[in-house]
Amino acid sequence: MNVFFALSPLLAVSVGGLLLMLAEAFGKPAEGLGVNDAGVVMDAGAGRGAELGLLSSIILFAGSLLSASVWMVGPENIAGVDELAPYLIIDRFSVFFSFVLCTMGGLIALLAGAYLPEHKIDRGEFFPLVVFSTVGAMALSAAGDLLSLFIALETMSLGVYAMIGLRRNSKRASEACLKYFLLGSFAAAILLFAGVLLYGATGHTDFVGIGQVLEGLSGSELEGKAALVLVGMGLMVVALAFKVSAVPFHMWAPDAYEGAPTPTTGYMAALVKTAAFAVLLRVLFTAFGDARLASWGSGWPPVLMTLALLSMFVGNLVAGRQESVKRMLAYSSIAHAGYALVGVVSATRGIEAQSSVLFYLFGYGISTIGAFGALILAGRYRKEAVSFEDLAGLGKRNPAVALALTFFLVSLAGVPPTAGFFGKIYVFQAAIGSELYLLAVLGLINSVIGAYYYLKVIVFMYMREPKPGAEFATPMTSGYVSAALIIAALLVLTLGVFPETFITMANSAVLR
Repeated sequence: MNVFFALSPLLAVSVGGLLLMLAEAFGKPAEGLGVNDAGVVMDAGAGRGAELGLLSSIILFAGSLLSASVWMVGPENIAGVDELAPYLIIDRFSVFFSFVLCTMGGLIALLAGAYLPEHKIDRGEFFPLVVFSTVGAMALSAAGDLLSLFIALETMSLGVYAMIGLRRNSKRASEACLKYFLLGSFAAAILLFAGVLLYGATGHTDFVGIGQVLEGLSGSELEGKAALVLVGMGLMVVALAFKVSAVPFHMWAPDAYEGAPTPTTGYMAALVKTAAFAVLLRVLFTAFGDARLASWGSGWPPVLMTLALLSMFVGNLVAGRQESVKRMLAYSSIAHAGYALVGVVSATRGIEAQSSVLFYLFGYGISTIGAFGALILAGRYRKEAVSFEDLAGLGKRNPAVALALTFFLVSLAGVPPTAGFFGKIYVFQAAIGSELYLLAVLGLINSVIGAYYYLKVIVFMYMREPKPGAEFATPMTSGYVSAALIIAALLVLTLGVFPETFITMANSAVLR
């Protein structure tokens, strides 16, 4: 029973997903949708997006509550959890991410429950995909072995591929889906090849075992296996850098974000990135935590620092040149991956710096979901908010929607007293505390650059009017989206007003 309690968040979401599939399959399509001319039901979930979205959010928020329960008891106080190792590591690190991922997933389910019916793509399979992809993300954050890592990564990714291509008649969606699928497959193959090399060098697939063997290598044995280890480590970093959309492994992100339905875009920007960073931290500091591999002379820190700088500069500079709001947010997410990588690099000189990454991912993820949720609320069917011009004059047409979008953009820009502000403060403090002064300064410069394109959206909403005869977004009305935005706003404010409470929690969740 102790083990079942420790696994309760993962089990609850998994079982809830199975029940959701039954509810979707054996229900009746709403309003005659999903029924062919002969009266045969072809899609039992058609037209039931609101119902299934609510059920999905309940399942995922239940996962959040159970994660909070396990946290309060303390996984270190639960007997028997070590029996799950190395395949699943139930510690405060994985429980923290389980709570964050389930909370984000619940918000996405609420957004999708309103978005899909409004935009005439109300098909029930979307919601089981959200739930089971979140199961994969939760398992990914708890993975302690290359085998469980790969299974969890594919569980998460396959659902996302399908969610991107939900608009079956859209060429842009099909292109986005195919591009992400092909590049994701290449990244998975690279990950498997890295695992083969590491297994050949160490005889282990579990991260702890790999780390122990690498730490004990010396002399002629080290010389004989150095190539295998370094190439395997490099390929592992490349595969995970693809998932966090770090430059130069980011080329899939703009097209996938733009072509996908907006709730899917929010899912990729928040959940996929957060889960990928969770496993990146565990792999680097458990399997490759040896002083030689984590050194600045021959290890992975300079590689990640380069990725961080490229991601920040390329993401921010290209985002400022976009005309599509979704594409701008895609490049913005690349820049935010760079900021989070600053915290990962800083943790090589002080393990406590990991807490800045955990806090940053939570604040960034909720702010991003809020921004996409406000974008959903800003446009109804065939009047969707896509470009900056679509948002012109929104501050006058619908002040509430404009205020919501402004609030979350301000958080992403890092303005106090929001979660985004303290997320960046903690990351840059970690860099300064690790004596990475240049990296901290360049990060601050990029933060200022990034504020430009967020302010550009605000200028269009409050200081521009639609051109005569031009199309502009017409806000929709939805209790689901409003509820998701209220929850997200409360979380962003809570993280911003009481940051010390959450950074203390993050400190207790770091890998040691």
